[in-house]
Amino acid sequence: MASAMEPWLLVATGLSAVNAILLGTLTVVWVRNYRTFGSGMTAGLAGFAATMLIENLLAIVFFFSTGMLYAGDPTAQQAVVALRAVQTVALAALTYVTLK
Repeated sequence: MASAMEPWLLVATGLSAVNAILLGTLTVVWVRNYRTFGSGMTAGLAGFAATMLIENLLAIVFFFSTGMLYAGDPTAQQAVVALRAVQTVALAALTYVTLK
């Protein structure tokens, strides 16, 4: 199925997978912190990470679906990759600071 995928969408899929791994890590850490400290802030962070994790996993599903709206538009695909890349950089920084 991935062989028929456009190259830009393949990159976007890879970035979404990396984002999902980072968000899974953040969710685990923040849920653990919530259980330890009971802070509303850590509950909010865990909820945010879980929501973003679901969004990235759904994005991967849509990237593989044939009915995607921007499947034939290279400009839209490049924009999606750029947004996923920015998200990856932000999540990598957040994960680094959280695990430090």
